Amino acid sequence: MDRIVAELVSCQNQIDSFFVNQRIALLLRQSNILKQCGIAPVAVMRFVFCLAFTGKNLFRYLQTADSHAEIGKDTVYRFLNSVHANWRKFLHLLSAAVIRKHLVPLSAQETPKVFIVDDSLYNRNRSKKVELLARVHDHNDKRYYRGFRLLTLGWSDGATYVPVSFSLLSSANPKNRLTEMAEVDKRTNGFRRRRESLHKAPEMLKELLNQARRNGLRADYLLFDSWFAFPSVILGVLEQNQPVICMLKAMKTLTYGYKGLQLSLNDLYREVRKRSGRAKILASVVVELGTDAKGSPVAAKIVFVRDRSSKKWLALLSTDIELAEEQIIRLYKRRWDIEVFFKITKSYLHLAKEFQSRSYDALIAHTSIVFARYIMLALARRTSKDPRTLGSLFHAGCDEMRQVSFAEALKLLLEQLVQLVKSFAESIAQPIQAMLEAFMQQIPGLMRRSLLLPTAKI
Repeated sequence: MDRIVAELVSCQNQIDSFFVNQRIALLLRQSNILKQCGIAPVAVMRFVFCLAFTGKNLFRYLQTADSHAEIGKDTVYRFLNSVHANWRKFLHLLSAAVIRKHLVPLSAQETPKVFIVDDSLYNRNRSKKVELLARVHDHNDKRYYRGFRLLTLGWSDGATYVPVSFSLLSSANPKNRLTEMAEVDKRTNGFRRRRESLHKAPEMLKELLNQARRNGLRADYLLFDSWFAFPSVILGVLEQNQPVICMLKAMKTLTYGYKGLQLSLNDLYREVRKRSGRAKILASVVVELGTDAKGSPVAAKIVFVRDRSSKKWLALLSTDIELAEEQIIRLYKRRWDIEVFFKITKSYLHLAKEFQSRSYDALIAHTSIVFARYIMLALARRTSKDPRTLGSLFHAGCDEMRQVSFAEALKLLLEQLVQLVKSFAESIAQPIQAMLEAFMQQIPGLMRRSLLLPTAKI
């Protein structure tokens, strides 16, 4: 009977395994996320990490009877509001460990790895006093909202997407900022985060890429949408020896060198189109994008593809002119992984919804924890032969949290039963314990798994 209780106590759910296997406590210490009072940072981190799987926000969860009494609201907000925590380093360390130890061995060496960068709306439209809150234009709805631009850099091998780093951008224009930054120590990570939030997105794109590469993260290509596809941005990325594949936008002010002429994208298409009929690839051409820092011309390949939703065409650019046209299209298809990531984090993982803090540091901390939740789900999906989507895995995690609560209650009952049996004389206690162990062995395997009991014989 004692062995049953001991194995039930040592049984870990998926979240516990993730924290242990990825050494979250060590990563927090290396990221300057240290204990300020009596509770260890990893305990508070796990508490906030599990909130999304309980179906409650912090306020509702603290009102329930099964909440951790030692972790209160003040403890959580003290953890989130720290100006010394380096959450970007934490994400770099976590994503690098997951990619290096788990994902790279599962993919072929010749499979191209890519970075993907994009931005999304971080909506705080009902807020008024959030630090660095700004009016942000949403490209989908064609209107302005209160909030931030969530500029995100991720890594993908074609099967799994892992977020690497991000930046919550306010507005570089003071007229669009509704609230200014708070006064913080200029030597802290919090001040550097606030200063970065006032940069423009193309500048932060290059900075996020540079920091990721300095932390040991590598990819063969960088993918992004037409919102960032300007020659100055592409040339700036090429200075870091990072090839680019992106979609182009037809603008009269953007021209490309071809046969000694500077042509816009529309003019270039009319000049080079040769294929007709139902061809999916309409044309491809090598153009001059500009000059590098040494003054040498930079060549790029532009591929014109038929748009399935209309009779128009789409243009893809690759700075690697040796790539085949089909390979450029196949690699650019991976950019959709980041759109799925934004959908999952907003719909399931409570991005921008779980806390209503006014501190910019708390926004950064909570977003980093949401990204860590996504990494756990993506890793679970990749390392197991599970055909379920990340949304299904999220609901499975919620069910597992409820099962763990039931298992903890069952453990307490078994502990009380053990103490009661031990209170009898030895001649009576031994037969009772043998009967209980025989009963536990007769429980079907399906019920044992639902109770988080070991499936092997005792």
